[in-house]
Amino acid sequence: MSNLLIDRELDAPPTTAPGLTAAGRAVRRTRLLNWVAVHALALAAALFFVLPFVFVFLTALMSDQQALTRNLWPDSWHWENLRTVWETPGFLTWWKNTLLYAGLGTALTLLSSIPVAYALARFKFRGRNFAMLLVISTMMLPPQVVIVPMYLFWAKQLHLSGTLWPLIIPMAFTDAFSIFLLRQFLLTIPKEYVDAAKVDGCSDFRALVRVILPMAKPAIAAVALFQFFYCWNDYFGPQIYASENPAAWTLSYGLESFKGAHHTNWNLTMAATLLVMAPVIILFFFAQKAFIEGVTLTGVKG
Repeated sequence: MSNLLIDRELDAPPTTAPGLTAAGRAVRRTRLLNWVAVHALALAAALFFVLPFVFVFLTALMSDQQALTRNLWPDSWHWENLRTVWETPGFLTWWKNTLLYAGLGTALTLLSSIPVAYALARFKFRGRNFAMLLVISTMMLPPQVVIVPMYLFWAKQLHLSGTLWPLIIPMAFTDAFSIFLLRQFLLTIPKEYVDAAKVDGCSDFRALVRVILPMAKPAIAAVALFQFFYCWNDYFGPQIYASENPAAWTLSYGLESFKGAHHTNWNLTMAATLLVMAPVIILFFFAQKAFIEGVTLTGVKG
């Protein structure tokens, strides 16, 4: 018990109290140094990741003239910069296209990957390990290797260049990383649950829907967030397939065009960057518990 109390005192930030003696101040100083030593690395890492976002936020609210100076704090807060960016022609279209790409792509990835991951985790058949090895090997193949034949197929054969469908449709045919992550989680679920459901008359599909999916919510949430973030931030795909049609641009590709048109207005560029980052940051904060739990629990059993 005494060791536990000492650990709690070390973890708690030091406080000050009036009327301390020299010995008391020395103890407080020692505790302060211990607390700083224990948390210094975490504080440094937190500042390393937070300060760029703070810089973007502060610059986005500066005037045109101040954004070109060395000042880091706005003299006056120009919230109208966000409205100016939002009302820029095409920006709302980029938002809609990105939501369509990320939302539909995530839904198709989940619908196609969950059955495959369940089959590789629960069904015993010849070549199962080889199939899983084949799935993992596809993750080692960079998309740039196959981009030329894929572009010729979508553009010349199906005439879908200038749209986002060449990026959305392939997600209906599973994703290797999603299959791997879901399979690793499904292996941790005891098979007795499925056996009990089958005794009660459930088919494999019904057992998957009624038993497995509710228990696999953390892994599904993690896969959904991974896929949503990937689609939201994707620049390479829209550049290849949608660059010829501004009406099909996404936020990531449109932001590059916006930056080129406002290369001297750093406040507007940062405001546009802030509007692009804000949805995924908010989404992560609301879903971080399920996301971290899903990532932590996968890979426990192989």
